Amino acid sequence: MSRTKTDQQTWEDIDVAVETQEPFSLVVWNDEVNTFEWVIETLVQVCNQSQEQAEQCAYIIHFRGKYAVRQGDYDELKPMCDAITERGIGATLELVPA
Repeated sequence: MSRTKTDQQTWEDIDVAVETQEPFSLVVWNDEVNTFEWVIETLVQVCNQSQEQAEQCAYIIHFRGKYAVRQGDYDELKPMCDAITERGIGATLELVPA
């Protein structure tokens, strides 16, 4: 199939809209107030983690001071972050560096 100059110009002039979703991390912070049990229960209920996953995350949070318990797009993680902080546990959303 041959292309005419007009066809080429038409294709070059079209802007393609591509939706990009920036990856975010849901970071949970250690504190001296909340118990392991409360953090684990929260991760199971809010983040849909298994009991084992939540326990592992809780230990990492305790020993490292914080841990990214989940990654995804902002719209997915924002309600989870809000639910965690409403339970009195420190949580933030951080943009994953490219």
